[in-house]
Parts: sequence; structure tokens; C-alpha cells
Amino acid sequence: MNQERIQQPELLHKIMSANEATRFFTDGMVVGSSGFTRAGDSKAVLQALAERGKTSPLKITLITGASLGHDTDGLLAENHILSKRMPFQADAVLRKYINTGDILFIDQHLGETAELIQNQHLPAIDIAVIEAAMIKEDGSIIPTTSVGNSATFIAKAQKIIIEINLAVPTSVQGIHDIFYVGDYPNRSIIPITSADTRIGQNSIPVDTSKIVGIVFTNLSDSAANIAPPDTKTTAIAEHLIQFFREEVRQGHLGYSLLPLQAGIGKVANAILHGFVHSEFHDLTMYSEVLQDSTFELMDAGKMTFASASSITVSKECYQRLFMNFERYKDKILLRPQNISNAAEVIRRLGIIAINTAIECDIYGNVNSTHVYGTNMMNGIGGSGDFARNSYLSIFVTQAASKENRISHIVPMVSHVDHTEHDVDIIVTDYGLADLRGLAPRERAIKIIENCSHPDYRPLLLDYFERACEKGGQTPHLLNEALQWHVRLIEKGNMTIDK
Repeated sequence: MNQERIQQPELLHKIMSANEATRFFTDGMVVGSSGFTRAGDSKAVLQALAERGKTSPLKITLITGASLGHDTDGLLAENHILSKRMPFQADAVLRKYINTGDILFIDQHLGETAELIQNQHLPAIDIAVIEAAMIKEDGSIIPTTSVGNSATFIAKAQKIIIEINLAVPTSVQGIHDIFYVGDYPNRSIIPITSADTRIGQNSIPVDTSKIVGIVFTNLSDSAANIAPPDTKTTAIAEHLIQFFREEVRQGHLGYSLLPLQAGIGKVANAILHGFVHSEFHDLTMYSEVLQDSTFELMDAGKMTFASASSITVSKECYQRLFMNFERYKDKILLRPQNISNAAEVIRRLGIIAINTAIECDIYGNVNSTHVYGTNMMNGIGGSGDFARNSYLSIFVTQAASKENRISHIVPMVSHVDHTEHDVDIIVTDYGLADLRGLAPRERAIKIIENCSHPDYRPLLLDYFERACEKGGQTPHLLNEALQWHVRLIEKGNMTIDK
């Protein structure tokens, strides 16, 4: 088994336990780890490091592709291993430490982290922990279910620890497309002209002299939290499908649309599910993450190809995927995230980007990261990479939640991640607002009338009309603009007491 997974015999003597591998970590190190939305992450070494922290304290800066699985982020946080974390997270325990200020968090566009490391705008990587399915004869590695920032970590790290995961079959070889753009000022173009364009190699080159340890694991990725479509997500999907039908009727799109991108999570996954029973066909995807809905669309004969940086699916979908892997293998590619999220490619392919919002304001600004404008949820992820450069930038959210105590359409967002300039379409369960070609005052009317919950629509219209009396290109009443959030904090309800 060892020789099948480690095809360079000179590396066999570097096999060790996860506990032994932790001796290479010292206080103050910058650590780069594979992992993108729970997929292809370190499942042994970082967990062992968290355990070591109970008796041998140390602090590290941890950089990944996106979130980790198996509660790793939470364990590292609880055992006080993390001093700084970037560029994304989705762990409730880590989130608590971030919002108390005990752990510093840098929220980044996921397409930029590798660029910042390569350009030496971030501290150098001391050690990289990378999951692989196997090490080839030339020393290069076959990643598992994600690529993320692994190629950059491997290229820039002083030391490398490889986790070989026996739970991932070696048949994954062939689904990865590793491409390097090079250094300034002689960077290459990224010659991707369709979602299925292969431009690189199927393994990540490794300077094997930097490998200090090889650890075997046998654990599947943490399962994604996938919820079936509910009334609200079904309504949002129906509004979107109807919008695309109208775009086809007007001759703007065909029934294959343009390549789709969808953010991670239950809402985006449920919305893509809406295409399964639609008349749209031969769909493609150029995104960050392949979720359950991707494979549902393939099974339904609706999607022909999907490119991303990771596969993050439910337990049931994971088992179905690897039990029938040859059925899907020629329909998917996994790329480094600075390629999957590259502005150049997103603009060239004309991506239709669908991302989720925490809240939107009446002018089309979107908050996708902060509750009350202060408390971090997960991070901006790749939504900014796609929103700014896509053919269509669509944001979806429910109109109201928590028994309608919270409106997700507000006078002014409490934190801005995506300005009105990068938002084309807003969709809630109550309707869709097409904001293209509209001035701020036109946008406000469209969003209020089409997207807001009926309980809040009169309040929003009243605010807007009174703001217009004050004047301005983008009318606001600054003494009231965030009062909705203040009421929510103080009274648990955004509505005005009668």
C-alpha cells in the first residue's frame, strides 16, 4: 500500500505519525494548509497540533484555501493555537474567538490569497500541510477533493508535510488542472476559453527535499450541510428561472445560458436544484465549489461539465460520487483557486454569478459577511471575485427571517462587501429586482416593491420618500439609516413599535 501511494521510494523513510509531525511546528510560524470548504483539508496533523497545544503552548498564523472540516478550526481556537487566521472560515467556535478579538481574522477575496503570498505581500510560509491521494514517481502529488491554495503553499513553503488520505481512491488522478501564471512582470495569460478547457498538469510539482514528513490518514471529508429546498428557496429559484426564461425570450441568452457560479451553502445549493426540472439544458459551471446540486444536474442530464476548486458535498452524495467515479470523472476539473476565481477568466467566459447576502439595502449594496455590521459570520469568500467580473451578478436572500423580526432588505446595510456598482440582480422569495441601467432612486423603488417583505415595505417606502425630500444622488437619513439594526439589537425586532 505504501509503495502504491508513495511511488518515489526515497520518501518512504519519511513516514511518521501525526504526533511526530507536530515537532516541526514552533511558536510564531506561518502555516499553509490544504482545504477548501471542508474538502481536501488536513485531517491529522493540525488536529494533533491542537492537542499538543494543551501541554506545549504555541501560536501560529494559519492560511488555507477556505474553511476546514472535522472541527479543526474550532479545536485550534479552543486550544489557543491560532494568533491569526485567513482568508475564510465557517466554524462556530472559531467565529466566537474572532468576534471577541482573541484571534485576528483577515477576510480576503479567495482569488487573491495566492497572489499576495506569491508577491510577498504576506509573511513567508514556514510549513505547508497538504492532503494528497498519492505521491508520484517524480515527487509531484495528486491532490484529493480540492486544490485551493495548495500549489502556492508547496511552491513557497520552507518545509512540507504530506497527509496521504487512503479514503480517497487513486482514481482521482486526472481531475486536477494545475497551472501557474508566473511572476510579475512576465505573467502568463490564463488560456481558458470554456469551462472544460484543460491548461495545466494533473499533479502539483514538489521539491521533495522540502518534505519533512508523510502522514497516512483514512478519513473522508466532513459532509456539507445540505438542506432540501424549502418554500423560500423554491420561490427564489422560481423567480430566477423565470428571469432566465425572459432573457432567452429577448435573445440575450440561450437555453444553455452561460457558465454558472454559485456560492457555497444551503441556499445556493437549493436554488441550483431548481434547474433540475426546468427546460434549460447543456449547462456548464465555472465556480469555486461543486456541491450536491452540481451532481444532481449531471444525473438529470442538465449539466455537461463543471470546473471548480473543490468538491464539497453531503455524505450521501460523496458516497455516490466515489462509487460511480468514472461516470463523473470526464465531466469535472479542479483548479487552483487563483485560477477558478481569476478575474480574467470570469470576464472572458461571461459567468452568471449567484451568491448569497446577509442583507441588501434599497440601493443595491450587499452585506455578505457581518451581522450588525460588527460580528463576522464566515467571510466574503469568492463572491467578490465573481460579482465584480461576471456577466450577471446576482445576489439572493430571504426577504425576512426569525418570524419576520428581521428584514433582509434594509435602508442601509450595516457593512458593505459588494457595492451597488457590482450588483445586477437581487432576488428574494417575494420577487426579483433587475437593477441594470437604473439610477439609485430607480433602484430603490424596484428593490422595495419587488424584494421586500410586505411587513416592511411601507416602512422602507416611507424612509425613501422622506430621504428624497432631503435630496441627494443617493438619498439617506443618516440619523435613521441604521436604526433598524439598533432596534434589532435592543428589542429583537426591526419593526417600529405601534
